[in-house]
Amino acid sequence: MEQSFIMIKPDGVQRGLIGEIISRFEKKGFYLKGLKMVTVEKSFAEKHYEDLSAKPFFAGLVDYIVSGPVVAMVWEGKGVVLTGRKIIGATNPAESAPGTIRGDYAIVVGRNVIHGSDSVESARKEIALWFPEGISAWQSNAHSWIYE
Repeated sequence: MEQSFIMIKPDGVQRGLIGEIISRFEKKGFYLKGLKMVTVEKSFAEKHYEDLSAKPFFAGLVDYIVSGPVVAMVWEGKGVVLTGRKIIGATNPAESAPGTIRGDYAIVVGRNVIHGSDSVESARKEIALWFPEGISAWQSNAHSWIYE
């Protein structure tokens, strides 16, 4: 089953949006497979965002991610990467539709509440980085209709 990495950024944690964000993914029918709250070290943040290292905003992004705790999660379900991106909304909150997380809770790109994998391959890489110990395997008791 497909998995995606979702991170609630420091502003989302500080604003008390953890429960709301988790609720949106659960209500959609996805399964939370891993979760931890961490304070990110600078070198780890640089590794996570290494694909953006040549961008002029890289240093500010790293400083932002290490400014407070984040909630790192693994979500699982059919089409979770693409659907998760739709739940999150556009990177620029001004371009995010109402009803998306960024459309409802963010104002500027630099404080846009949440990160989500943009492809299945990115998800695999991010999950391996953030959850090197793996995620616990458990069997859901949900009805099979969720996966149809």
